[in-house]
Amino acid sequence: MKKLSLIVLALAATSLTACGSQGGSGDSRDAIHAVGSSTVYPFARTVSETFSREYPEFPAANIESIGTGGGIATFCSGIGFNTPDFANASRRMKLGEFETCAENGVTEIVEIQVGMDGIAFASAQGGIDMALTPELVYRALAANPYGEEQTATNWNDVDPSLPDLPILVYGPPSTSGTRDALAELVLEVGCDANADMAAIKEADEERHDRICTEVRSDGAYVDQGEQDNLIVQKIEGNPNAVGVFGYSYLEANADRVQGLSMNGVQPTYDNISSFAYPGARPLYLYLKKAHVGIIPGIEEFLTTWVANWGQDGSLAQIGLVANRGEVMDRMAAATTEMPVLTAEDLK
Repeated sequence: MKKLSLIVLALAATSLTACGSQGGSGDSRDAIHAVGSSTVYPFARTVSETFSREYPEFPAANIESIGTGGGIATFCSGIGFNTPDFANASRRMKLGEFETCAENGVTEIVEIQVGMDGIAFASAQGGIDMALTPELVYRALAANPYGEEQTATNWNDVDPSLPDLPILVYGPPSTSGTRDALAELVLEVGCDANADMAAIKEADEERHDRICTEVRSDGAYVDQGEQDNLIVQKIEGNPNAVGVFGYSYLEANADRVQGLSMNGVQPTYDNISSFAYPGARPLYLYLKKAHVGIIPGIEEFLTTWVANWGQDGSLAQIGLVANRGEVMDRMAAATTEMPVLTAEDLK
């Protein structure tokens, strides 16, 4: 099976070469194509703009914001000119996605952690202000908190310490890596604060996951699609609304919105980089190694990422939290050495 996959990959790479690299039709392409996370999008776009200035001999990269889930699915659809070279992701690739990639001939994937971000809860400047915890957020947003009927309409129905105002949260859709991170880093943590949930997880993991991560659909949580800037606009226009998006959008709109604390910790650059903030998460770039040397400029594009992702780089200025120490060194090396991701890495 492994030998067959290598043969398929070699044939596809040969086909790429044979097609040449002129134009941008389905059977040839010379511009880098990246798809995925709306959170990673502004960073990838900035890298693309810098890449165009510093390497004018290459066409501008095509960066699309279609969500982490959609981006990885498109990335994993195969190799060739009509498939993207990169997937931007605000969570790590799942094992099932990796297996889909392999089934479709995408057998050499390079994983690069480009930096960090945080799941920020925010409101308009001067708007609703709350001291949140994962448990409070879970009880407010879960479709069936701890398996029971959701009855909370106001925040103070969840806890008397919270405001006597309607629960209204604008957030990411189910296809978004930000939604996945919200589920993993906040909702599940709040759900598992209930001791009974451990027994449910052991008896029926699927039921546990449904109880812990399914978000209410009665209008208290409003899916705004892959439009983090629209969430900023929504909460700016309603002082009683709360928004959920990546820290970079909070940083970029600090004059319009304010962060809400989680476990007494504010979503700030230092708190995310140290993991003191509960919603801290890594951001990823996935590369299709079969396209290196075929699509022009991929190596230079990666060089541009590395040159700008440091603490004093241009990406930090728009909200990217830089990797630290050994992680920074290892990721910089990965952009040139291109180690291949394995299923074991994802387990």
